Amino acid sequence: MDGLSYVKTQMLLPNPYQPRRKFESDEMLTLADSIKENGVLQPLLIRRINNSDYFEVIAGERRLRAAILANLEEVPCIEMDIGYEQSAVISILENIQRSDLSFFEEATAIGQLIDHFGMTQAQAAQRLSKSQSALSNKLRLLKLPVDVRYFIEKEGLSERHARALLRLSNEKDIWKVLNIIKERNLNVEQTESYIESITKDRRKPKKRNKAVFKDVRIFINTVNRAIETMKASGIDAYSNKTETDEYIEFTVKIPKNAEMNENNSQLPNSA
Repeated sequence: MDGLSYVKTQMLLPNPYQPRRKFESDEMLTLADSIKENGVLQPLLIRRINNSDYFEVIAGERRLRAAILANLEEVPCIEMDIGYEQSAVISILENIQRSDLSFFEEATAIGQLIDHFGMTQAQAAQRLSKSQSALSNKLRLLKLPVDVRYFIEKEGLSERHARALLRLSNEKDIWKVLNIIKERNLNVEQTESYIESITKDRRKPKKRNKAVFKDVRIFINTVNRAIETMKASGIDAYSNKTETDEYIEFTVKIPKNAEMNENNSQLPNSA
């Protein structure tokens, strides 16, 4: 890491892995006024791009934007001798530590680390000083459709609202719940209860068709009567019935000599 130096703002380029996508105009104007009055108090972290005269901002893009608004031609910087992967990690870390980074921006940034640099979740968690379970939960937010994420941010819903929606399996249900949240101003607990009521109804077992059951009883009685008829004729027939959730199973046993005995009884007596 080199010492402090002043670099022209036109030579500073944004970090492509900057997780922050929204820079509030009112906040930027307030920061620009402060910079006009006091200057840039915290130096930007930068790295040189391919031995050129241009630099990538590792941390401090917000300060750079405000400095440009304040008409500063150069800003204080500290150059770091690192690669683009480490630059991305530091940029994400610097922004995660700021409370105003949205949870979707954080999840997207973590996803970039994994996708663009081939990291496993365990490696990304270690680099970002997070537990693997916390990182995994954050990444799950990206399963929500992009337009759903935009709506959640626009309406100022919380991360817990977003997590609750992950229990729904299709986008139609998600939008139904989002509209209910907006109309009724549901808090997190109310949202979770409403989603539970939807999923619970779908988990209920379907009622059996009583008409079909009555028909099955007719067949069972028919088999039982047949067994009783054979026994009454002297045939030692035997039946056993077992039931499962899906089947009624009959086992019928008839002695092999039953047919022979019946045939013999029809022969004429010998002289």
